[in-house]
Amino acid sequence: MDKLIITAAICGAEVTKENNPNIPYTVEEIGKEAEQAYKAGASIIHLHVRNDDGIPTQDKARFKACMDEIRKRCPDVIIQPSTGGAVGMSDEERLQPVELNPEMATLDCGTLNFGGDEIFVNTENTIKNFGKVMMEKDVKPEIEVFDKGMVDLAIRYHKQGFIKAPMHFDFVLGVQMNAEVRDLAFLVDSLPAGSTWTVSGVGRYEMPMAMAAIIMGGHARVGFEDNVYIEKGVLAKSNAELVEKVVRMAKELGREVATPVEAREILGLKPLK
Repeated sequence: MDKLIITAAICGAEVTKENNPNIPYTVEEIGKEAEQAYKAGASIIHLHVRNDDGIPTQDKARFKACMDEIRKRCPDVIIQPSTGGAVGMSDEERLQPVELNPEMATLDCGTLNFGGDEIFVNTENTIKNFGKVMMEKDVKPEIEVFDKGMVDLAIRYHKQGFIKAPMHFDFVLGVQMNAEVRDLAFLVDSLPAGSTWTVSGVGRYEMPMAMAAIIMGGHARVGFEDNVYIEKGVLAKSNAELVEKVVRMAKELGREVATPVEAREILGLKPLK
């Protein structure tokens, strides 16, 4: 079993300081949260960015400022910008951080109901275009999956030449698909041979899904994007506090945590020069 890769999704696009005052907005706040999560055991920083007032943006210059700040604080961490952005953004807006040639970036493989009247749209042409751009720039996609059909679409687009293998998936459970071990196992069993996977349980499902990943040989994502509580009714003080909880669970279950160097090897990324 590979060592456990922990991803810290440090701020997201939807949660605000009203949900948890520790949500980072500024470049300095994002850098600090990333550094603390890295020191706690995270090998990947999943990155959305905000303006200083908390409004989400996909502005390339803002991503560069945040990525530079993170690299200054933790030079070897894997930075994984989101191309999801926020509901309502155009494809052109969402693709901006890929222009910075990160090692990884997210690739959402389907449209979903995000809550209320919000629909997160990813058409077939959007997915193919994002995949093509990432291949051209040698950016490894993390395929974001919210239900089983998105696994099937990713496999189809791989066969059509828009996504390279081996593929890496992130199962975001508790939004459109249930977050039970049964559901996670079903998704894992649907993956092509040689694939790797991470699971992100939203809200109260975050830690149960992380524990399942530890046991099943997958990888885990935690952070304020998905959950702002360290336990029921108690707000987390930082992303690092959430990462530390996963590290403790992994230790108790006898699974070692991967360093960024080891995570690159597991994911098939190029070593840092």
